[in-house]
Amino acid sequence: MKLYLLVIIASAVLDIIANLLLKKSEGFKYKFWGLSAIFCAVFAFFLLSFSLEYVPLSIAYSTWGAIGIIGTCLGGWILYKEKLNKIGIFGVFIVIIAVILLNT
Repeated sequence: MKLYLLVIIASAVLDIIANLLLKKSEGFKYKFWGLSAIFCAVFAFFLLSFSLEYVPLSIAYSTWGAIGIIGTCLGGWILYKEKLNKIGIFGVFIVIIAVILLNT
């Protein structure tokens, strides 16, 4: 696996954590979780910037975003019991196909 892809994945994982922490903060009612979400999001963009030296922005950002969307959906389902309807699930599959096409 190429190094830039590992960096994008690590960055996307931080983005997923940031999104889940943001949900846990309940609109910054709980500031610790909200501030932790901001820290993770900033660090995620910091890591993403390293991958831009080796891959075009369009591929890096779309891959990062897709992993973030899919991971956040899974995290929301596992941690917060949020469910997608059939159209939402179809949309996730389209995102996966789009990322595969962009990286080929």
